[in-house]
Amino acid sequence: MTQHRTRPALGGLVFFAGSFCVGAYFIFAAVQGDYGVFRRAEILVETRELEAELEALEIEVARMENLTRRLSDTYLDLDLLDERARDMLGMIRTDEIVVR
Repeated sequence: MTQHRTRPALGGLVFFAGSFCVGAYFIFAAVQGDYGVFRRAEILVETRELEAELEALEIEVARMENLTRRLSDTYLDLDLLDERARDMLGMIRTDEIVVR
């Protein structure tokens, strides 16, 4: 009689090891990759920060537009004009006291 030797299923083991490595790679890419879960969380935080900065800039622009309108030819705020002129020229009125 002849004896049959059984070999370990090396091909199956290689297939499952390769499948495991490919699956692990895709799971890692889904979590850590450029379009992964962590990157999405970073983008959301950055979006909130930029929206807050945009809101602050819109408030600053509105303030500057108000000052510009108050110094325009169609609407002149004399108090603002007086304040800006004295600030730029470094002059004071005779009835004022300067505290430094």
